[in-house]
Amino acid sequence: MNEIFPFDDPTKNLRIVMAVEYVGRTYHGWQIQRSGVPTVQATLEKALSKVANQPVSTIVAGRTDAGVHATNQIFHFDTSAQRSLYGWTMGVNGALPNDISIKWAYEVDQHFHARFSAKERAYRFIIHNNWIKSAALDGLVTWEQHALDVSLMQQAANLLLGTHDFSSFRAAECQAHSPVKTLRELTIKRYGEFIVIQTRADGFLHHMVRNLVGVLLPIGRGRKPVEYAQHVLAAQNRNKGGVTAKGDGLYFVRAQYNQEGLPCEAAGPVFIQPLIDNDGQEFSPI
Repeated sequence: MNEIFPFDDPTKNLRIVMAVEYVGRTYHGWQIQRSGVPTVQATLEKALSKVANQPVSTIVAGRTDAGVHATNQIFHFDTSAQRSLYGWTMGVNGALPNDISIKWAYEVDQHFHARFSAKERAYRFIIHNNWIKSAALDGLVTWEQHALDVSLMQQAANLLLGTHDFSSFRAAECQAHSPVKTLRELTIKRYGEFIVIQTRADGFLHHMVRNLVGVLLPIGRGRKPVEYAQHVLAAQNRNKGGVTAKGDGLYFVRAQYNQEGLPCEAAGPVFIQPLIDNDGQEFSPI
C-alpha cells in the first residue's frame, strides 16, 4: 500500500470520516453479508446513502463480529454530496435505528484511510462478576458467576505482552496475512461487580480478544495456573487455546491516527466510564 491512499471512488471529491457507536446484539457483525442478514455496515450505508442522495460505501477501522459493540468505531466514505458536518451527523442519525448513533463527522483528504492509517486499535471487554445474572445488562456484558481473581489474571496477561505469533488466539477463518502482532496492553481492573479488560495492539486477529479472555477466565477462576497463558501462546496452535469468550462484553473503543483535528471522546462504554473516571484506577490513555 502506498503512503498516499487514493480515493476509494475517484469520481467523488470529498472524504468524510465519522465515529459511530453501536450495540451489536441484533446484528451479524459489521460487514455486509451476501445472505442479507442485518449488519451494522448495511444499516449505516443505507442511512448515509439517503442523506447523500447517492450510493455510499464505507471503509472501517476494524470489523466486529456478531454481537460485538463499539463506542468509537471509525469509518470513512467518499462522496460528492455537499453537506455540513452537522448536517451529516444529524441527518444520518435521523435515518438510523436507536442502537446505532453517529458521534461526529470530520472532513479529511485522501491521505487518510480508516483502516490503513490506523496506528493502533483498542478494545474493552466488560465482565459482570456476580452470582446472579443481570437482566438489565443482557447482551451488554459477559456474565461470570464464579468469583474471579483479577491479580492472577493480570499476572497471566503480562506474559502475553509484546510481539508474538498469536496463532493460538486466532480463529480458523481469520484472513490476516500474518499471525504476528504486537500486544501493547492487556490490563485487567475491577470496579465493584464489573471487571474491565483493556487491550491495545497494532492490530488484532479474528476472535483474538475473545480468545485472550477465554484463556484468562479459567486462570481467574483458579482452575488453571498463571503459566497456562504462556503455554497456550507458545503452542501456536488454536486447538491448544481456551474457549472463545462470548462477544456480549466486547467493545471496540478506539483507533489511533496521526491525524490532527479528529475529535476524541471517552473510550466508554457510557455505563462503565464513570466508574473508571471516579475510582482512581487509571488505564493507559487511549
